[in-house]
Amino acid sequence: MAARIRAGRESRRPLTYTRVVSSVLFPLHELAKGHDTLRVRRFFERSQWWSAEQLELHQVERLRTLLTRAGRKVPYYRRLFAELRLDPGSVRSPQDLEHLPFLTKDVIRRNREDLKAEGARLRLFNTGGSTGEPLQFFIGNERVSHDVAAKWRATRWWGVDIGDPEIVVWGSPIELGAQDRVREIRDRLLRTQLLPAFEMSEMRLDEFLDRIAAARPKMLFGYPSALSLIAEHAAARGRDMRSAGVKVAFVTAEQLYEHQKKAIAEAFDCSVANGYGGRDLGFVAHECPEGGLHVTAEDLVVEIVDENGKAVPRGEEGEIVVTHLASFDFPFVRYRSGDMGTLSEWLCPCGRGLPLLEAVHGRTTDFVIAEDGTVMHALAVIYAVRDVPGIRNFKVVQEDRSFTRVLLVPENGFSHETEEKIRGRLAERLGRGVRISVERVDEIPPSASGKHRYVESRVPVPLAKRRA
Repeated sequence: MAARIRAGRESRRPLTYTRVVSSVLFPLHELAKGHDTLRVRRFFERSQWWSAEQLELHQVERLRTLLTRAGRKVPYYRRLFAELRLDPGSVRSPQDLEHLPFLTKDVIRRNREDLKAEGARLRLFNTGGSTGEPLQFFIGNERVSHDVAAKWRATRWWGVDIGDPEIVVWGSPIELGAQDRVREIRDRLLRTQLLPAFEMSEMRLDEFLDRIAAARPKMLFGYPSALSLIAEHAAARGRDMRSAGVKVAFVTAEQLYEHQKKAIAEAFDCSVANGYGGRDLGFVAHECPEGGLHVTAEDLVVEIVDENGKAVPRGEEGEIVVTHLASFDFPFVRYRSGDMGTLSEWLCPCGRGLPLLEAVHGRTTDFVIAEDGTVMHALAVIYAVRDVPGIRNFKVVQEDRSFTRVLLVPENGFSHETEEKIRGRLAERLGRGVRISVERVDEIPPSASGKHRYVESRVPVPLAKRRA
């Protein structure tokens, strides 16, 4: 009954340009690309209200189908299931995935051709390589349809829709290398603009503020580091962007720090909605207005495992492992993300049955190791540098447990005393025997993907010793 009432209200909405785009132009665009996005989104908008039990039954059915098809059509899994003497049809719960080995970046690199489903039509994708481990893999149309539908559903949670004016601050070569005439026309019709996240000079930041003010976008989308840099630049320039019309800023692909969220929210007078995922993972989780980071459980089985690969109870932290149920053409089954997180024991007060990621703490490479072996989150060193006056931008690079470099862009107020203060603060956290090199630079370029990482550790993390 409630669904029919919602549908009736939807049909009585005025025929705005946004509604024409979301109900006609964008679905036709997706259909032309061979995607089934509209149907999937409509299903997601019903299934989000299912109970946890209904969602798990759906997961099991789709998991059984995925593994059965993979066992027949994907050479890597055909061999693996034969070696394990595993019958995919015997899967009765998501926990049965524990009988399978993990899929890692190295396994994908060594078996990339054998992970393709026979006869599948695939597109080559790359991760940005921000961890030093870039990866090439393939994605089929089914997965693209589901990933786009998941993002689309979450967009509508915030009262905005495809077709509302949007500015995307991104740095992927895939997006930025495809600015041909067809894409320009498409972006104009969909009312979206792309700003390059790896071109963030002061002059370009001034230009970005001008373009945001002129476009009056209802939504921003991008890396939290890039959007917060734009927000901080607006404050430094005395530019009041609160009347720019931004309703919500969607951030993803990096950890969102509290100071970044505050800077974005204050600069644009908008909500900030966190998201977790990646090209390899898919859109794993999205934040709703009640603050819950909801897992796209219709498409993804999320496991949290300890340093030995064993599942940990809800409420405990471990590595995030993802099985994408719409990835038959190039299966991602028990894929190790390298990210640390916690599955919540509770459901969100919004009423959705989708499980919650209680926290995502960043990649294992976003942790630093003290001289005595203590494992600390990147925030331990970020705050040691960020709160020191006279610094416009910085990056901490831990080369090994005895040597850490600090790259920083100084501004008015920076002095020799400032430099010594940074060394002292980092020594308090990392150990008095650690050599700390402070290097002044004109700028800190982002990675090729456009991401700006405050901390990069080249020291392997012994997860068994991890402390909160």
